[in-house]
Amino acid sequence: MNPPLSPGKTMGLLKRVAESGRTPVRFVLNGQALTALAGDTVLTAVLTNSAQLRNSEFSGEPRAGFCLMGACQDCWVATESGQRLRACGTLIEEGMCLVTGVEAVPRNSGDPDEMTNAGGLT
Repeated sequence: MNPPLSPGKTMGLLKRVAESGRTPVRFVLNGQALTALAGDTVLTAVLTNSAQLRNSEFSGEPRAGFCLMGACQDCWVATESGQRLRACGTLIEEGMCLVTGVEAVPRNSGDPDEMTNAGGLT
């Protein structure tokens, strides 16, 4: 099994090459303070600071999102309060505190309300 996520200790999977003049947005990922840019999705914010989004709950292997449009269910993360959200369709917000561990993102109970993210997208 791979070690837990360690943002900031590895180079981000994504490298920003444009639009670097947008307003910085501070957020916390697994207890570490990081910065993204206004308008970034949670997925972009995480992957510009870390080599992976999360580890698969099935294999433990690193994951970085798959379809990037909210259909595949591969980018679920959670806020520290336990709210589930899709990283690919949710915009990062100032002060957002995110956790990416498997134990932090409960499996879908079948409740349709669980299938929405913080941004109100389904």
